[in-house]
Amino acid sequence: MTHMDRRTLLRHFASAGAGIMLSKPLELLAAPGAAVTTRKIPGTGQSLAVIGLGTWQTFNVGSDPVLRDQRTEVVSAFFELGGQMIDSSPMYGSSQDFMGYALDKLGHPEQLFSAEKVWTSDGDDTREEVATSADKWNLKRFDLMQVHNLLSWEPHLETLQTMKDNGEIKHVGISTSHGRRHRELEQIMTSHDIDFVQLTYNVLDREVEDRLLPLAQEKGIAVIANRPFGGGSLVSSVQNANEPLPAWARDIDCENWPQVLLKFIVSHPAVTCAIPATTSVEHVRENMGAAQGEMPDEATRQKIVDAVRAL
Repeated sequence: MTHMDRRTLLRHFASAGAGIMLSKPLELLAAPGAAVTTRKIPGTGQSLAVIGLGTWQTFNVGSDPVLRDQRTEVVSAFFELGGQMIDSSPMYGSSQDFMGYALDKLGHPEQLFSAEKVWTSDGDDTREEVATSADKWNLKRFDLMQVHNLLSWEPHLETLQTMKDNGEIKHVGISTSHGRRHRELEQIMTSHDIDFVQLTYNVLDREVEDRLLPLAQEKGIAVIANRPFGGGSLVSSVQNANEPLPAWARDIDCENWPQVLLKFIVSHPAVTCAIPATTSVEHVRENMGAAQGEMPDEATRQKIVDAVRAL
């Protein structure tokens, strides 16, 4: 099967429109100024757009001026379309330095919800790493500080909670990735007072539906879904399958597969925000389209699962 990029795939879907009954006209990309779906953070009641922006690999551009300016256009489009959460980590190469560059160029938009992580095995270095990250972003305070992949989580959480109590950070969380260490994550969610948990969740990685997502609802913990496209493999799968978008996708205001995949995630009542990463302005506009329009009900969510499995 011939591989197509996302742009070609979308053109293919458009040309296949004769076989799809259109219930309403749609724009291909998210519309600036259109209503954005939000969820409230349980601990504070703050509203947050359901689609955020990840920085893993995509913003690790070093000091290259051309790449920095191009990625700044991505961040600008994200904010223009109502995006808020940008998530990074000291693990992500030069992504933190880039965020400082981009935010300075864009005038530090007030809507930014800054999400960072502590990633050091030394439990005594929590404050130092938070301060270093803040310097790189050129921020006074992070909206969310997470312990990255549970690394030395006990001393870090203790210090971060103290920092939150002192007003030095706004929310405290913990993260995992690649579907790992769910049992330990469940123990932390049960026994510690945290505001956020970040975990892997997408249409094929659904183990967290059994216990972790219901637990987050029970405990009032906001959920960030990472790897929403499975590291890109899900988008590649639907591209390679060369199948037109199902007719029912129009009923949930989806014009392309990435929007369907994202709406599956953020329609779960426990999920607060999904954080796809991209290097493309066009793709960030596609992704932000998943924060607009109708969301799938349970029956449509199952149709999404069945459709992706069939591909």
